[in-house]
Amino acid sequence: MEGKVSVAIKDTVATVSFFHPQSNSLPGELLRLLAKTLEETGQRSDVNVIILMSEGDKAFCAGASFDELVAIHDEATGDHFFSGFALVINAMRQCPKLIIGRVHNKAVGGGVGIAASVDFCFATSKSSVKLSELAVGIGPFVVGPAVQRKVGLSAMSQMAIDATQWQSALWAKEKGLFAEVHETVEEMDSAIEILANKLAKSNPEAMLDLKKIFWEGTENWNTLLFDRAKISGRLVLSDFTKNAINQFKGK
Repeated sequence: MEGKVSVAIKDTVATVSFFHPQSNSLPGELLRLLAKTLEETGQRSDVNVIILMSEGDKAFCAGASFDELVAIHDEATGDHFFSGFALVINAMRQCPKLIIGRVHNKAVGGGVGIAASVDFCFATSKSSVKLSELAVGIGPFVVGPAVQRKVGLSAMSQMAIDATQWQSALWAKEKGLFAEVHETVEEMDSAIEILANKLAKSNPEAMLDLKKIFWEGTENWNTLLFDRAKISGRLVLSDFTKNAINQFKGK
């Protein structure tokens, strides 16, 4: 696997970072490793808060790996791949610690779903967002519930339908996807450090009870997101999708 997931802990603040050389795209194996890492980090007694970020200075996350998508040749494989996004979202939803998101640059598809699944998301002015799935013949079925929960059905459907249109970081803040937008990475990191240190000193039990309230109404996601993965796993096999993905890869 080309990508990696790393964890660093300092003063009860855990930083979970992921990386893939192709614009931080997410192959299935990397998705499962990220989900497992979030689950394990959330259970640690020496961790009170988690920061989730990606490495590098280019895209925060380019979403699904196109190389892996075009290699899918049966529904079971497609279902398995898209279930990786379900595992990551559910790992964040069920994590007993509050998760701060650090979105330093553009987020596409599954990357928007990850940004929507943290509990408090910081971004920079470069952090445009796009749900590009329909443009390649599928749809934001797995990440859709997480995005809709944050921005509402109207804004989510706007992104899902106009699948080639970037929405600005300020638009995302206005809709509730981002809590704060900073002009520079340095300013964003300073703000993240301040909030993380505050939360590190807060009552863990109170934060857990708050998180449960924040996520009320999502108890069916252990089933819903995997049902949605089956839809994407079926659609990715179509000739339309194969041709569309190959055209995107050729650009």
